[in-house]
Amino acid sequence: MTEFLPPALILLTGALLIGPLRGHWRTAVVLAAPLATLWAVWQIPDGVVATVTFLDYQIEPLEGSPLRRLFATIFALMTFTGGLYAFRQARAVELAAAYAYAAGAIGVCFAGDLITMFLYWELMALFSTLVVWCGGTPAARAAGIRYAIMHLLGGVILKVGIEGVVVHTGSIDIQPMLATDFDTWMILTGILINAAAPPVSAWLADAYPEASPTGSVFLSAFTTKTAVLALILLFPGEPVLIGVGLFMVMYGIIYALLENDARRILAYSIVNQVGFMVCAVGIGTQMALNGAAAHAFAHIIYKALLFMSAGVVIYRTGKSKCTDLGGLFRTMPVTAVCGIVGALAISGFPMTSGFTTKTMISQAAADESLMTVYLLLAAASAGVFLHAGIKFPWFVFFQKDSGLRPKDAPWNMAAAMGLFAALCLLIGIFPDVFYRFLPYTVDYEPYKIGKVVFYLQLLLFSGLAFFLLLPLMRRTLTISLDTDWLWRVMLYRAATAVQAGLSALGAGLHTRRLQWFAALRDRGGYHFGALATRKRAGVFSRTWSIGTTGLWIAVLLTAYLLVYVI
Repeated sequence: MTEFLPPALILLTGALLIGPLRGHWRTAVVLAAPLATLWAVWQIPDGVVATVTFLDYQIEPLEGSPLRRLFATIFALMTFTGGLYAFRQARAVELAAAYAYAAGAIGVCFAGDLITMFLYWELMALFSTLVVWCGGTPAARAAGIRYAIMHLLGGVILKVGIEGVVVHTGSIDIQPMLATDFDTWMILTGILINAAAPPVSAWLADAYPEASPTGSVFLSAFTTKTAVLALILLFPGEPVLIGVGLFMVMYGIIYALLENDARRILAYSIVNQVGFMVCAVGIGTQMALNGAAAHAFAHIIYKALLFMSAGVVIYRTGKSKCTDLGGLFRTMPVTAVCGIVGALAISGFPMTSGFTTKTMISQAAADESLMTVYLLLAAASAGVFLHAGIKFPWFVFFQKDSGLRPKDAPWNMAAAMGLFAALCLLIGIFPDVFYRFLPYTVDYEPYKIGKVVFYLQLLLFSGLAFFLLLPLMRRTLTISLDTDWLWRVMLYRAATAVQAGLSALGAGLHTRRLQWFAALRDRGGYHFGALATRKRAGVFSRTWSIGTTGLWIAVLLTAYLLVYVI
């Protein structure tokens, strides 16, 4: 009955054990839990294999399919490699949070209904925030708060959409839909927030670089790719995603070229690469969906490899800005070589994983006669080569000699980088083996002469442009404003101005109230009490004669009798 064993619970159990265990026992759990999870992933057959009744709804916490297994496989493999990379350097709380975060991602993979998906979605948001906070600096704590606010907002929007779909259709099944009404637009918006789609993408470049060198490796893998999986399951062929994806592609390139911080360069390139996948989901054909799934798989590997390479540099030198680095290849050859392999893979260089997956998306656009999309994706591939394929390794490991002579990666970090570098090359050299695991039958040959020559020309010319424009590519200690300026600066200043205005208004009203009460007290004292400063007493405070008093009593009694009789 192993097919009824949820893989997410295995990894979550491992996360719970990491804290109390020590020494080799903890190491054993860190390495064994993801492998046990990977084994459980491949025991789940196609279709719904577990159901639970909750409030008259049929909850399906476990549903298998080739697409779901593919994403769960890379998530489990990423957790193992990330654990290998981090177990000697990361604190126990960070490892536990990262494993619980990964468990949420695997839970989303096999969720057969919207309620289960939402619960695992929020589990990811909670523990990924803890991973950011484990950076241990004031900047990490502040970024973690902003990260949590953004993802809680996305979760609320997603929940509103899910509730609307349940109310109006009575169904909680995960099935394809189009954004045609308020409910589906809310679901799509909530997913796109997790996918880091502009204008709400700045949380990624804000939070990921503030995590620890080991924490940023885990963060690079799960959140945006679970969003891609959700888009494939819920919105295949949604036309608006083509435009959103292309905007993400160009946005990521521009900001990555402007950046000086190594991890912020890689963070913006995540947005760029996820844009390729979102665009593919928008195209919606089997070729395009295969490309989106394959590229997500490959992206997790090479992006984690790049973050591992940058993480080793930060771990050994304590520096992350390109202006402070350079010449590290002399004493860090393993880290440099692995970083170059990741850079070539993200650029789509032939014989690497990025080429065999990214070109599927371009081919899907060409098959649908979307020539503008095809040309923009091709141009974007050249842009990726500029900022991630050349800029990152050049400024970090080559360019000027910074005088730094740090040691190379510790053995566990080197082993993790070596594993992912090998996978980048194996998927690139033997793509047919990898294509067998994609959700639809693959009829695609990546290594056609014309295609290889076209991409080689594109990449080599972009490389030539980089070195010709090298003076413009060198970064300085500047800050690139992103859309988060609107709520981190402008909204803060507006709120401060409003608060100051309300405070001034309140102070003015308080002063007027005191003046009004003082005047009222004076009038009361005039009419009801003899004030020493007054020359003439008020009506009720003066001394009346007996005759006048008797006259008033008679008048009042007469008036009372008349009212009583009437």
